Amino acid sequence: MAKVLSKYICQSCGYESPRWTGKCPNCSGWNTFVEELTQRGATRKTTTSSKVRGMPLTEIDIQDDYRTRTNIDELDRVLGGGIVDGSVMLIGGDPGIGKSTLMMQIAAHLADKIILYISGEESARQIKLRADRLKFPKNDSFLVLAETNLDIIQEVIERTPPDIIIVDSIQTMFKPQLESSAGSVGQVRESAGLFTRIAKEKSIPVFLIGHVTKDGMIAGPKVIEHMVDTVMQFEGERHYAYRILRVMKNRFGSTNEIGVFEMRENGLEEVKNPSEVFLSERSFGASGSSVVASIEGTRPILIEVQALVTATNYGTPQRNSTGVDLRRLNLLLAVLEKRLGMHLGQQDVFVNIAGGISVDEPAVDLGIAAAIISSFRDVPVDSQTVSVGEIGLGGEVRTVSHIEKRVQEATKLGFQKIIIPKNNIKEFNKPNGIEIIGVERIDDAIKLLL
Repeated sequence: MAKVLSKYICQSCGYESPRWTGKCPNCSGWNTFVEELTQRGATRKTTTSSKVRGMPLTEIDIQDDYRTRTNIDELDRVLGGGIVDGSVMLIGGDPGIGKSTLMMQIAAHLADKIILYISGEESARQIKLRADRLKFPKNDSFLVLAETNLDIIQEVIERTPPDIIIVDSIQTMFKPQLESSAGSVGQVRESAGLFTRIAKEKSIPVFLIGHVTKDGMIAGPKVIEHMVDTVMQFEGERHYAYRILRVMKNRFGSTNEIGVFEMRENGLEEVKNPSEVFLSERSFGASGSSVVASIEGTRPILIEVQALVTATNYGTPQRNSTGVDLRRLNLLLAVLEKRLGMHLGQQDVFVNIAGGISVDEPAVDLGIAAAIISSFRDVPVDSQTVSVGEIGLGGEVRTVSHIEKRVQEATKLGFQKIIIPKNNIKEFNKPNGIEIIGVERIDDAIKLLL
């Protein structure tokens, strides 16, 4: 008879311990250990087969149509051109951000495919209500399975293999052989492993919806992100209608692409021209506002940077940012004080990226600095000018990548002038309709912008 054993597993990182401890020695998390029961049976016998051999790379056949387009251009861009057969895609995001809605819309666009929607959070009636709200087309190829038992799910898939599998969500699935509850590290790991094996053996694409922790990370052990082929994150502020689908890992495409959506009553709608949307409500003639050209993946986006500088009422001035790294903001403020002689030690500084988008590339430094100086001096930035450039610690404006795409986007939206690093001018032919000015230092750029 197999002997029943127990072990304690950290729910944050998956570290195993023979006994309970208050603090995890691996991730330093407190009260994260949960007991899981295991059985130690007879030693497994390994078998070998003389038919198993390594296959030369030249003998591996790849079909030309190994990708399936979802007809949602923003999603296809993020995936690298479409859904790859046999791939496992993990999508995470805050509650109510639109993960399940996106999956339903994928199914609606792939009406010719047999899609199995496995739901562990909603009943079949609730899924039907959402489908009616989204005006889901009526067809018999969309199958709903409200089940969390992996043994039953595997039996259904073996009996009638679908074309695409959607799991909502991976944290609700459980394997009866494991004593731990659904959502624990062991259960999530086994669930992800089962769907990964099904995807690879049967060449069925699998979408896994994942919960996130309070820190915004996908819940469960980190090994899940290593097991899947693609990891996507749904981002967006609760009070904004725009959603950004950002890819964190992609074995079949770029990891720098984003998809922009707008949440409406009838579901998510693609934003074909994000620059025009983000700049649609900007105010003209007001201080503390500038337009910068950012690159998200291969797509140029023009965004508005807003800054507010006011005298502080506290002993320590406030430094707050939305959509911009706070450490980067503090670095820029130090450069402005040292190189331009601006005294911001008694000023509160607030910086915001309009539209709820987050920007982390250094090419927007010049626009952020211009917005801060504009608010500090109460002088508006030229509304027909776009700025691009990274600011170094010495006050120099450093070169940036993809400068030609940024200039083309500014030209397309009707801007008359763009300020770029001087060393970037020689990289392309100057287009008609816009004046390109190269600068070497931040003080030269500020004179042109204000």
